Amino acid sequence: MANIVAIVGRPNVGKSTFFNRLVEKKQAIMDNESGVTRDRHYGYSEWNGKSFTVIDTGGYVEGSEDIFEGAIREQVKEALEEANVILFMVDCHTGLHGLDQDFANVVREIKKPVIIVANKADNAEKSYMASEFYQLGISEQILPIASISGAGTGDLLDEVVEYFEPDPEVDTEENAVPRIAIVGRPNVGKSSFLNALLGKDRSIVTNIAGTTRDAIDSRYNLFGKDFILTDTAGIRKKARVKEDIEFYSVLRAIQALQDSDVCVVVLDATNGIEAQDLNIINLAHKYKKGCVIMVNKWDLYEKDHKSADDYKKHIAEKLGPLSYIPVVFTSVLTKQRIFKVVELALEVAGNKHKKISTSLLNEKMLKEIENYPPPAVRGKHIKIKYITQLPTNSPTFAFFCNHPKDIKESYERFLVNKLRLHFDFEGVPLKAVFRQK
Repeated sequence: MANIVAIVGRPNVGKSTFFNRLVEKKQAIMDNESGVTRDRHYGYSEWNGKSFTVIDTGGYVEGSEDIFEGAIREQVKEALEEANVILFMVDCHTGLHGLDQDFANVVREIKKPVIIVANKADNAEKSYMASEFYQLGISEQILPIASISGAGTGDLLDEVVEYFEPDPEVDTEENAVPRIAIVGRPNVGKSSFLNALLGKDRSIVTNIAGTTRDAIDSRYNLFGKDFILTDTAGIRKKARVKEDIEFYSVLRAIQALQDSDVCVVVLDATNGIEAQDLNIINLAHKYKKGCVIMVNKWDLYEKDHKSADDYKKHIAEKLGPLSYIPVVFTSVLTKQRIFKVVELALEVAGNKHKKISTSLLNEKMLKEIENYPPPAVRGKHIKIKYITQLPTNSPTFAFFCNHPKDIKESYERFLVNKLRLHFDFEGVPLKAVFRQK
């Protein structure tokens, strides 16, 4: 991305609120609890015809022994390195804080344009108080705003875009790039998988359930293809979700699933496929998403020469009609077959958008129907005349016949299985509809 803007500062100054205003949706989680935002969070914005990427970051704290604070500091420094313009956010209500001064020392080492954003300046008195932040000595520009109401945002963005390169080549057509969501229960290795692929700590990883809270996007290029990987929070049963923050994290994970083309559902090999895993897989099927099952921690599973086949058979029995989903056995720790997962996910993304010509469909499928015609109902013979693929986002096939309402569900499954056999729709839900001819 040519133009990247990082929003940085100590905790609870309103960074995520401002981020959400810029991207025009509630993409980052907000709460009065310190440390809610942990990973770098990306969004897209536009001002005066200029597009740019916005990075929301966690609150920067020095000298803390909290397991997350050290990792958050590293994430903030990564964001500072990536950015073209740095928005150092401070709080007009509380005034100059010691943590502001500590972080100013970090920002001062980065030789990039810095604008001090004095947030919560929701009246004239608070705006005047913003001048005390000149003591930080890192920027000649201090712009008061109120991120909740949007006051002052326009003036700030006018200044920001002045630092942009002319005619930036920014790809704002995210929908043209395949999106792969990494989903699953907590602590199955989703964030570790993303970090292993990228070769750096893009998401914070600990043994504490709920470490990942937002859905984290990363642009990636592999096998000559460009795509977006989204790390998500672990999805637990509703009864086990106690905190408001985790509730919203799960909502973000489900939203990421809905926005994706393909879901990589990560399982823990040592636990097997559990009820909540099946719920997540069924959710992906419900939203007509491509799907790949990634069995992680395979290195910890006690196995023999038949273990993989037996494990796949067990998963297939649990999946039932969803057994079209491919299964890959991996170890993120040793990087065993992790790139195979991405390769397969990209193939599934291609299958999701595959178009089969009407002539080829009829050539293959009418022979199958002739060999095994639909059973007669009330003495009426059902004759399927021809088949065509409909122009939908997921593969849907229309079968034109004389009595469409009399087609049984079992025969529909037969037709779907034959479509998979002839046209390789691995990992993709198929739908057959029957219309009057």
